[in-house]
Amino acid sequence: MTSSSGAPVPSGPESAVKGTPDVIVYTDPRSPAAEAYRTLRTNVRALIRPAGGAPLRQILMTSAGADEGKSEAIACLGIAFAQAGMRVVIVDADLRRPAQHLRFNLPNSDGLSNLFGGATPRTPTLQPTAVPNLHVLTSGTEPESPADILASSDLDHIMDHAGRDADLVLIDCPPICAVADASVLSTRVDGVIVVVGAGVVKRDLARHARAQLDAVRANVIGLVVTNAPYNERTFASYYEESPGRSAS
Repeated sequence: MTSSSGAPVPSGPESAVKGTPDVIVYTDPRSPAAEAYRTLRTNVRALIRPAGGAPLRQILMTSAGADEGKSEAIACLGIAFAQAGMRVVIVDADLRRPAQHLRFNLPNSDGLSNLFGGATPRTPTLQPTAVPNLHVLTSGTEPESPADILASSDLDHIMDHAGRDADLVLIDCPPICAVADASVLSTRVDGVIVVVGAGVVKRDLARHARAQLDAVRANVIGLVVTNAPYNERTFASYYEESPGRSAS
């Protein structure tokens, strides 16, 4: 994976540890992949806290197509920001193929989709994780029409309440070219980051995704490329030659 500045964010193995986040930033924090996500955190921080401008607090992360590593990237980036002391909320608005409850080993019987339908929207319940400063609003049970729920006027109230005490809200949603959900959400957040899988997404699909975001005037602030190749020898050499450590 690379950030918009070209910093590599390689993929890593998934952990099978129960009760903890199932992402490499948490399970293997000294790995090259985890370090690359911390580099990505630095780059994204510059985008969401522009000099002389208002900070961007609600960031939507989407992709052009399926299986590009979007949900993994959101979980890893959320953990990286929380480990830096920021109060982070991850909202799983992918009501069709939710993943964040699996990434964080959380129950999903009551979540975002269950907050709608009453005379007034319910107050969202944020679930704590094993990572200090990081909470998750899971997707909830699958609704009949996810796009209608996400287009509801109640969503703004729910999102504002979910992020009331947070420095950053990261929102997971379906791929932009698959369904209307991402287009609907992209107009209601401060910024959009597009996740692209190297060797996964076709160029025409990526162009179509950008055209759809441009059509709704979404504020696209960056691009993250997943599954980018990286030089393992370079990373190993750096760690082996760090001051105070002996080469293996």
